Amino acid sequence: ARMESTSADAALTQTGSVMGTPAYMSPEQFEGKPGDARSDIFAFGCVLYEMLTGKRASQDRGPVEPAQLDQLVRTCMKQDPEERWQSARDILLGIALPTPPAPKPSHAWQWIAAALALVITGGALFLGRTPAANEVVSFAIYPPEKTVFSGARNITLNVPSFALSPDGRTIVFAAGTEGDRPVLWRRPIGEVAAQALPGTENAQDPFWSPDSRWIGFFADGKLKKIPAAGGAASVLVSGISDPRGGTWGLHDTILIANGFEALQRVEASGGQPTPASTLAEGESYHRRPEFLPDGRHFLYGNPNAPNDQGGVYAGSLNDKGEKLVARTQAGSAVYTAPGYLLFVDGDTLFGQAFDADRLQTSGQPFLIAEHAGRSSGSKSAISASRTGVIAYAGTLSQNGRLTWFERSGRALDFTGPEGYCPDFRLSPNEKSLAASLVDAKTALIDVWITDLARRSNSRLAGGETAISASPVWSPDGAQIVFRSTRGAAGLQVYQTSAGGGGSEQLVLSRKMARSAGAQPLSLFPTDWSPDGQSILFSNAGAASGTDLWLLPLTGDKKPVKFLASPAEEMHGNFSPDGRLVAYTSNESGKFQVHVQTLPLSDRKWQVSINGGYEPRWRADGREIYYLSEDRKLMAVPVGAGPSFGVPRALFQTRVPAGVSANRMHYVPSRDGQRFLVNTQSGDASPSPITVVMNWTAGLKK
Repeated sequence: ARMESTSADAALTQTGSVMGTPAYMSPEQFEGKPGDARSDIFAFGCVLYEMLTGKRASQDRGPVEPAQLDQLVRTCMKQDPEERWQSARDILLGIALPTPPAPKPSHAWQWIAAALALVITGGALFLGRTPAANEVVSFAIYPPEKTVFSGARNITLNVPSFALSPDGRTIVFAAGTEGDRPVLWRRPIGEVAAQALPGTENAQDPFWSPDSRWIGFFADGKLKKIPAAGGAASVLVSGISDPRGGTWGLHDTILIANGFEALQRVEASGGQPTPASTLAEGESYHRRPEFLPDGRHFLYGNPNAPNDQGGVYAGSLNDKGEKLVARTQAGSAVYTAPGYLLFVDGDTLFGQAFDADRLQTSGQPFLIAEHAGRSSGSKSAISASRTGVIAYAGTLSQNGRLTWFERSGRALDFTGPEGYCPDFRLSPNEKSLAASLVDAKTALIDVWITDLARRSNSRLAGGETAISASPVWSPDGAQIVFRSTRGAAGLQVYQTSAGGGGSEQLVLSRKMARSAGAQPLSLFPTDWSPDGQSILFSNAGAASGTDLWLLPLTGDKKPVKFLASPAEEMHGNFSPDGRLVAYTSNESGKFQVHVQTLPLSDRKWQVSINGGYEPRWRADGREIYYLSEDRKLMAVPVGAGPSFGVPRALFQTRVPAGVSANRMHYVPSRDGQRFLVNTQSGDASPSPITVVMNWTAGLKK
């Protein structure tokens, strides 16, 4: 249940909060020193430089023409306040501005005069003002140009991966261009530009060393570290198949969470991990560790604790004891000075007073900010420094509306409500739709059935705590399989009647997958064979990447590996005759659509040419469809043999960007004349990471 706010006027968005832009803040402000009029002069110089050159002063401080203006601007931006102009009137009285040149389209001189007038008449150049004791400064960080924030692999509802340094001076985040591997970017808080860190490809869940000199992160099934200033990345631990958070404490001790396990401890120099917590009976995992200031105690999420005692716990490196400190379904919490826990409940960021010595909360949770996010993997999008700077972000949800299109690209009709629908399937008779729908407030996912003629909806699977998704119809349309996190065992695959009656049947347990040699981390059913005898599923999150497996529904029902490599194999789809499987793989370095025989042989075809993903067959097997790298819907003729023709673009889609094993974006009608496409709606611009300085100034005393 959502926490009740007892101090709503603690919200950072309340009237009277001060909004600032760090690109224009003076050096003394970032050192925590008091500011005065000379800080405003510094900000004015930054603005004036930007108007004259078209460049940020924090990025490029080349000369300004003419020379007298160059001297004016540089005096404004002196590092030492004593060397700057001491007031705006000094600028006017001490500098004889040259005769303005002939007017130019930019009208820079008029802007200069107007800006000076604002300062002299007392207008606030609030761009660089130092926050007073009762003021809050917050600002937004967006991903670098042509990139998007990225989160953890194979999470349906994701949040950005980011972390503030302990000294509060730098933020690191993961971002990448569409279709490429994300990397870590390092951005000092007082600058606009961010620098990419080579060697951090596929990075997620970054965290800092206590001295703010190193960054730990997970990538490609490994725990790694890299100098914050840049340099070579080194591997600390391999076999981290399903990373769920890390933290770096004093004495170079790192705690990590991996899959459905207890926390593990490893030295910052590397080595064999050892247990740092113990799973009690009925507990399925411990996640999102966070060291407390003493370097011995740590927080972690334990949502499946028995006897309804799920919440945030405190543990110790000295013993395996644990203590419940906050009963919340948030899944994780962070500590920040001068003594608070921060956590996300629903879509709201809350705080609560916390004594780090006694490991005890006090008072009631209070609201800090709205529109904070939490992933379906129990990760809250928050970070905090030891200096009291905090950062938070919303979810990376990709809202859209299911829309019918003709082959020409003409939109026909909508199906279902607007929202975040990560996957959906038409029934074999095309009269019903099975879709996963995300509740962004709770980070939960349910499977719904829509009667397309009556436009009626009914929930097939889900609940208050479970995540249910990835529905796949049986060939006769009578049954549906789906994945769900119900129970303490974690993610498993279930089968139920498409009509909603009868009991659910567990068809692929984690124990079954493990006994067959799979690493059962994220099991995704992708298709049901035309003869009804087997289900194709992917196991995402394994150290070797995402692999394709077959689950027989007769005989011993033991899963069998179909396609596996160090690359990603996903989106498996049976041909109508069941003799071929189309799938997506990045074995060549970029995602392409391939076709393989069933049973597996040495015959294999690459169907796409310049990148592609998410293949679907036409019901007669004469065409394959897929999405191109730039999100066009493509069609490929299929002949005897089989043989595959040249791909042809049908139309440009507006599906959400990104390739993921647990998302799908379209389905074709049986005759291939119409396509149901998850068309992105609303503003597609990225949501920012919000950084807040002096956030406690908004608390009611």
